[in-house]
Amino acid sequence: MRIMLDAFETDLEPTRSLTPKEEVEWVPLQKHPVFTATKAALDGGSGFRNLAACDGTSRLYFWDSRSNGLHRLSLRLGEPHPTSVLAASPSKVLQADVELSFAVHKISINRNGSALLICGSERVCVMYLYGRTSKRDESLICRTITVGSQTYSSGSHGIRVLKALWHPYSDTHLGILSSDSVFRIFNLASDHLQPEQEYYLQPVQPGRSGNASSMCPVDFCFGGDHLWDRFSVFILFSDGAIYILCPVVPFGSVVKWESLLEIYNDAHSFGLKAANSTAASNMKLAISWLEATFPALQNQETECSSLPAPKAHAYAIFDASLALQGPLQRVGQGGNENLPSHGTECEGRAVSLLYNLVSKDSVLVTAWSGGQLQIDALADEIQPVWSVGSPPHLRVDLHEHILGLAMICESITCGLTQKLDHTVWLGTPPPLLRLAIVDLALPPRVESGYNIALFSDPLMPERIYSLHDGGIDSVVLHFLPFTSQATGKDDTMRTPSVHPVLNTCQAGSTSASPLCGFVSLSDSFGYSWIVAVTLSQECIVLEMKTWNLLHPESVVIEKPIQLGEESKERDTPTIISKELLSGPKVVLVPEASPSLRSVAADSIDGRSTLHQYFKLFHETYVEYAHKVYLEVKPHASQLKKITEDQHARLGEAQKKLMKVEEKETILKERIGNAIRRHSSLEERLQRLKNLPGAHKKPLSRAERQFKSELDHYKEVELDALRSSVEALRGRLRRHMQASKTNKQQKLISGKNNYSGDAQISMLQSSLEKLSLVNSENSKKVKLVESALKNQESSKESSLSMR
Repeated sequence: MRIMLDAFETDLEPTRSLTPKEEVEWVPLQKHPVFTATKAALDGGSGFRNLAACDGTSRLYFWDSRSNGLHRLSLRLGEPHPTSVLAASPSKVLQADVELSFAVHKISINRNGSALLICGSERVCVMYLYGRTSKRDESLICRTITVGSQTYSSGSHGIRVLKALWHPYSDTHLGILSSDSVFRIFNLASDHLQPEQEYYLQPVQPGRSGNASSMCPVDFCFGGDHLWDRFSVFILFSDGAIYILCPVVPFGSVVKWESLLEIYNDAHSFGLKAANSTAASNMKLAISWLEATFPALQNQETECSSLPAPKAHAYAIFDASLALQGPLQRVGQGGNENLPSHGTECEGRAVSLLYNLVSKDSVLVTAWSGGQLQIDALADEIQPVWSVGSPPHLRVDLHEHILGLAMICESITCGLTQKLDHTVWLGTPPPLLRLAIVDLALPPRVESGYNIALFSDPLMPERIYSLHDGGIDSVVLHFLPFTSQATGKDDTMRTPSVHPVLNTCQAGSTSASPLCGFVSLSDSFGYSWIVAVTLSQECIVLEMKTWNLLHPESVVIEKPIQLGEESKERDTPTIISKELLSGPKVVLVPEASPSLRSVAADSIDGRSTLHQYFKLFHETYVEYAHKVYLEVKPHASQLKKITEDQHARLGEAQKKLMKVEEKETILKERIGNAIRRHSSLEERLQRLKNLPGAHKKPLSRAERQFKSELDHYKEVELDALRSSVEALRGRLRRHMQASKTNKQQKLISGKNNYSGDAQISMLQSSLEKLSLVNSENSKKVKLVESALKNQESSKESSLSMR
C-alpha cells in the first residue's frame, strides 16, 4: 500500500526547487535548447519510433536516446499570438532509477498523466513521474518498474512485444500484444509481473488453412465510447484480417453510468424480442455478465444517483470463453470465406490499425506496407460472443477472489446471409462497409515496404494523420454513412482528401529521413498544431487548419460580360458631369435680312443687332464656362491625388523593370541550363529505351498474385515459424528447469513419476517437427526463386535473339 501511495504522490519539490536565481525563459518550441539539430543522427532502426508524448494539458515529454533520459517541457498554447507555441527553458530532466538496456521505440502517458510507458521490442517499463526517489545532477530520479519480466525476456529466443497501450478507462492497466499470439492485460496496481488477463488468439481452426501469415498478429487497438465498442479489442493480422474480442474490461476500471445503462436496456429490449434460441442464449449471457461485473445495474433506483461511474468487478463465466469474432467481412461478399476482406487493392502486408469514432460511425483504418490506407466502417453494432463449453483458467486467492484469468479464444465466422432476417444477438460478427482505398503515392521501395503509423486528430476526428518514412500526410474523411444521414449533408460517397503536411525526402533524392517523434496538440479555442521531431533531434511545429475542411469549396460561375454592358459595370469616379461633357447649347442665330450689310455699325439698327448677338453669345458660352469653372474647381485635389498615384505606380513599374533587367541574364542562364538538362534527359531516355529490360511485358494478374503470395511466404511465414521455434525453446528451458526440481523432490519422497519426461519428449518432438517444416519451407522458397531466375534469364535470352 505504501508503494502505491509513493507512486501517485504529488510532485511538490520540483516546483519549490526553483530559487529566485533560476529564471524560466519562454521560447518558441522549435527553438528550444532540447531540440537542437546535431550532425550525428539517431539510428532509425527498422520500425517506426515515437519518442514524444503529451499529457493532454500543458506538458510535453521527449525521450532522449543519447542520454537515456526524459525531458519534460511546460507549454503555453496560443501565447503571445493565437498560432504560437511556447516552451519553458530550461526543461526538467527525469532519469530512471534502473538501467534501461534496450532500445526505446515508443513512449506514452496514461490518462491522468502520472505514469509514462517506455516500450521496446524486448522490454516494457513504466516510469512514475511523481514518485521519484532522489535527485542527482539536476535530474529527478523516478521509480521505474519492468512489466512482465517473466514473460518478455531479452535475447534472440525471447518473445517480442508488438504493441503496448494504456487502457482508455484505467490509469493502471496496460494492454500488450506479443509475437506468441497472446494478448495480455497487466494491472500495475496489484502485480506488474503476472498478467491479470490472458487471451490466447486462435484465428484459424486447425487444418483449415495452411497459410501461416494469417496467424501472425501485428497490431491492436481499443474501442471508443460507443455501446459495446468500449468493451472491445480490435486485433489486426498480417494478411489484413481484423478480429474482435468482446467483452474485455480491466478489473477495477471506471465506466460511465449512462453508457452501462444504455447497453443494459438495449440488451433487455432487443434481446427479449428475439425468437431465436441462439439469440436468447447470447442475450442472457450478456445480461448476466453485465450484472455480475457491475452489480449496481441490479439496483438502479437506489444506486443511480450515488454511483455516477461504477467500477468493474472481477468476473468470468465459468463454462465459456470469449470467442474471437472474425475475420470481419465486407458487405457484398455473400458469406464467401475464401474471399479476403481486403481484396486485391492493397499491396504488401498490413502494418498498423487505427480505430476512430466519429459521432455514430466506428471507422477502422488499416495501413499497408505498399503505401495504401484501407478505410472501413462497421455496418452493424458489436455484440459480445462466448464459446460455451470452453472453460477459462482462473487464478484466485485464499478468499476465492479472482486475481487473473486465461482464455483460449478460437475464431468464429458466419456468413452475411444471417443478417437478412434482421435478428440481433445471433453472435454474427459485424460486417465492414468499404469507404475508400487511399493511395499515399509513396516512392517505390525495394525492401520490406513502408512502416506507416496512424494517429487521429483530437480536435477533428474526421482527420487522420499517417506517418511514414517520407513524412506526414493528412487524410480527411468527407463521407461517413451514419453521420451524413443524420445531418442531411449531400456527401454521397465523397472520396477522402489527402494533403501532404511534411516531406522529409531530400530534394533530388529518393532517400528519406524518418521521424522519431509526433504529437498532436490542441487548445480550447479551436487551434490545432502538430509537433514532429527528426532523427537529428530537430523540432518542427506546424499549425493545422480545422475550419471548413469538411465543406466542399463553392465555385461561382459568373456570366460573361457583353461589350455593351462593360461600360455600365465599371464604377469609375465622374469628375465632370455628362451635361458639361456634351458641350454648350446650340446657338440659334436669326436669319439675316438682305439689307443687313447696308446697315451702319453706329446706327440704331446696327447697335440693336450687335446687342442681340452679344446677348446670345453671353447666354451660350459665358454661362457654360462659368458652370465648368464652378464644377471643375472642387475636383482639383482629387485630380492632384490621382496624378500622384499614377506617378507612384509609374515609379514602382520602373523599379520592377530595372529588377527584371538585372535578372534577365540569370534567367537566360537558367533557361540555357534547363534546355541542356532537357537534352541530356532525352539522350538518357533514348539509352534506357535501348536496354533489353525496357521491352519486358508487365506482369499479368495471376503473376502479381503469385508474387504477393511469395512475399507473404518469405517475409511473414518464415518469421512466424522462427518466432514459434524460439517460443518453444524458451518453454522447453523452463520445463527442463521445472523437471529438475521435480526430480529432486521425487527422489527425496521416493516416488517416481515420469510425467515431466513425457512432456519434455513431446515438446522435443514438436520442436523437431517445426524445424523440419521450417527447413522444407526454406527449400521451397529457394526452388521458387531459382525457377523465377531461370524464367527471367530465358526471357532475356529470347529478347536478345530477337
